[in-house]
Amino acid sequence: MNSNPITSTAPVSADQRPRVTVLSGFEPGTTQAAARALLIEDTQLVAVRHDLARLRDGRVRRVVESADRIIEEAEVPLEHGCVSCTLREDVLPTLVRIAREWPGSDILLVLPPVVEPEAVAGACAHTLVDGAPVTETIRFDSYVAVVDADRFLDDLASTDDLRDRDMHAAEDDHRAVAEVVVHQVEFSDTVLLWSRPGSDEADLQKLTTLVRRLAPWSAHVSTGTSPSLDCGNLAAALRRTGRHDPNRPGLLGLALEGRQIAVHDGETSVVFRSRRPFHPRRLHEALEGITEHALRGRGQLWIASQPDGVIAFEAAGGGVSLGSLGFWLAALPVERWTETSDERRIAADLAWDPYYGDRQTVLALIGFGLDAAHLTRLLASCLLTDDELADGFDAWHALDDPFAGCFPLREQDKR
Repeated sequence: MNSNPITSTAPVSADQRPRVTVLSGFEPGTTQAAARALLIEDTQLVAVRHDLARLRDGRVRRVVESADRIIEEAEVPLEHGCVSCTLREDVLPTLVRIAREWPGSDILLVLPPVVEPEAVAGACAHTLVDGAPVTETIRFDSYVAVVDADRFLDDLASTDDLRDRDMHAAEDDHRAVAEVVVHQVEFSDTVLLWSRPGSDEADLQKLTTLVRRLAPWSAHVSTGTSPSLDCGNLAAALRRTGRHDPNRPGLLGLALEGRQIAVHDGETSVVFRSRRPFHPRRLHEALEGITEHALRGRGQLWIASQPDGVIAFEAAGGGVSLGSLGFWLAALPVERWTETSDERRIAADLAWDPYYGDRQTVLALIGFGLDAAHLTRLLASCLLTDDELADGFDAWHALDDPFAGCFPLREQDKR
């Protein structure tokens, strides 16, 4: 027998922080099933989940568990019953504490249905635990969106608000069901399409095409239609992938593809681009027609009456949301450009116009059987005419504007 000690030559990772995999999904049964499969595969894995059923009363229930036992279960009082308070005051401190109490174990954070993963990432960026950033103790490895193949399309097409289903997290929570569902997918690093034995293969392919269009940057995993679930393969596809990049550029920049129109398995995506700004009144009157058949819409708008501001456009569940994304680079002094991200400056350089700069509309609409020609004509009809364009920036401020005051910009921020 060789008595010499055996020395491993395998590389040792310098980063010894426990890895956190975040599971989000609107159907709690499906999300819990995915979590259970991961726990079974790794008996050292620790799962943290919160029940928000009493959040509006200022209380949440926390459960920490492994594959074979409940490690802890507690009801946590909160001074202010809201999602952000729950994340700051209990979810993130619990992750840090579990990482210290269970060294060598990774963590699975199972989000409640109404919590959007971007809120977790935002809280991590601004929350200290014991005086230190959360990421000093734990590493967020991947955000995984669990898509229930039987329910996703219905929820995405629903006009319900969370309040209609008594799922709102606070009295001022007016989010739409479709908004939450699509944000979970769009923020993900990995999408898990959870289907059941006997599911129709054609329907699954149609759904897969749509989900890939919503999150083209994500890795896509499917449970398939087999009666048995391979927990080992599932864990390998979802955990310790290192897919999450906290510096990833915003969804608006990533979501818009170069093709103007694409059709696949009945799913249509239309990308409308224009260097010519929208007339505010005509755009306002056309919004319902632009979005009525689209499952999802997103992009950036240039409105003539407000030529300095980038307007964010989002549509889901029959609703439209517009908001300010700040100033166009062309409206800022050059010395201020370094304050923006590298990705934004590169994108502006690639499409810079000598007169309008980076000002342009880029709008993507996704749905099944969209009439691309009609949508393109409708959007084009909302743009300034040649005569209106010739009037110039000063005249555009006087255009009839139903959006006046909706997207305020502070002039001192331009300096």
